[in-house]
Amino acid sequence: MNVNVSSEHLLMTALMRKYDSSIRPVYNSSKTVRVLLGLTLTQILDLDEKNQVLTTNVWLEMEWYDEKLTWNTSEYGGLAGIRVPCRKVWLPDIVLYNSVDDYTSGYMPSLAMVYDDGNVFWGPVVRFRSSCKIDITFFPFDDQDCKLKLGSWAYHVHEVDVHNRSNTIDLSNFVDNGEWELIGVKVERNMIRYNCCKEPFPDVTFYVRLRRRVKYYFMNIIIPCIILSFLCLAGFLLPPESGEKITLGLSVLLTITVFMLMVADKMPQTSESIPLISIYLMIVLSISCLSILSSVWILSIHHQRGKPTRVPTWIKILVFKILAPILCLTPKTTGSVNIKHSSVSGKYVRQKRTFHDTPEIIRLVGIRETVNSGEESEAFLLDRNLHGTCDHEGKDREDAVNELIAWLQKKYSEESCIDGSYQEWRDVALVLDRLLFVAFLVITIVSTAITLGMRPDDSSL
Repeated sequence: MNVNVSSEHLLMTALMRKYDSSIRPVYNSSKTVRVLLGLTLTQILDLDEKNQVLTTNVWLEMEWYDEKLTWNTSEYGGLAGIRVPCRKVWLPDIVLYNSVDDYTSGYMPSLAMVYDDGNVFWGPVVRFRSSCKIDITFFPFDDQDCKLKLGSWAYHVHEVDVHNRSNTIDLSNFVDNGEWELIGVKVERNMIRYNCCKEPFPDVTFYVRLRRRVKYYFMNIIIPCIILSFLCLAGFLLPPESGEKITLGLSVLLTITVFMLMVADKMPQTSESIPLISIYLMIVLSISCLSILSSVWILSIHHQRGKPTRVPTWIKILVFKILAPILCLTPKTTGSVNIKHSSVSGKYVRQKRTFHDTPEIIRLVGIRETVNSGEESEAFLLDRNLHGTCDHEGKDREDAVNELIAWLQKKYSEESCIDGSYQEWRDVALVLDRLLFVAFLVITIVSTAITLGMRPDDSSL
């Protein structure tokens, strides 16, 4: 054991005697140092959407050939490798190009493994904070593509040529993140010319694709949004007589507004793109507002003020003949009102010069004669006995009573017509209410399906 320790000490002394860690490890300055660069991703700590920063823990893997660090193993007791403090040997100045931190901290000062054939391996543990372009259009169903661009900062390709050590990122020690799922990785080597220099600079870029885990957002955002969107339609199911259509609509609108404030705290705070869930919430809010306005319109149709006008013929055809059958509705008085009016008018024509009337009119004027007997009324007989009028005066009395009956018939006909107009407008309001319910239901279902169905492009990295 003492022999091995002594061999390491002797070897270290021999290697470091004339070694300068600030100079490239080649005897001929025209030669290029080839650096193999690899990366082991161990953990995704955080993806800050607002600041667009990805924080990761990685193990860097750098390997190169150092001409000045070779020895004969037989001279040092068969020692084929030695661990050397990294500050004592030349290290490639590999930096993270898209870092958001300063470059003064550097890497962890881990030991470099030096082998007898001159190969050097250095694997520092690093916490990277890199910039990552965030696209939250499909939030919370979004995928994010981030990259770690590594390369030499000072040496161009003819001095230090950086290549990828493998064609992928090592994930053997990866620990899953609770919010993001790693769904793809890729490695690319690039050669880029910058304005500073004529020679190109190589870099190795490691790409990672992250997918947001949606269970939390589905339970706390998506499902409540869907429930609120369908709750907006409940106002159309309330009858206008209940007087609670607008109250329910305003309550739902207030609930949606409060919920939007809660959701805003959970969504990424960026203005570069509008999240799909925000668009969906605005659609739900618009549906709620339009449903309230529609309820006001329906109530204004249902509760006509003053003497209502008759429903125009084209509205009757459109609403009662076309829309009502499609919506499986049967208006209450649409056709019976006209029949009733015509029958009353017919009675008036038939009884204009007679003393006979319907039981309703007879009760109104106190006349108790029978239609079949044609007897004179008690009121008329009493009047003739008291005043002893002549026959022509009796005839005048009869005409006066007939005029009264005719006026009552006309009044009854007008009131029946007004009641019929009221009922027709109520039927129109009923059909339009159902039509708006179906229209808003279709809009809600389509918008919900589009929101849940839209996903980012699954193309490769």
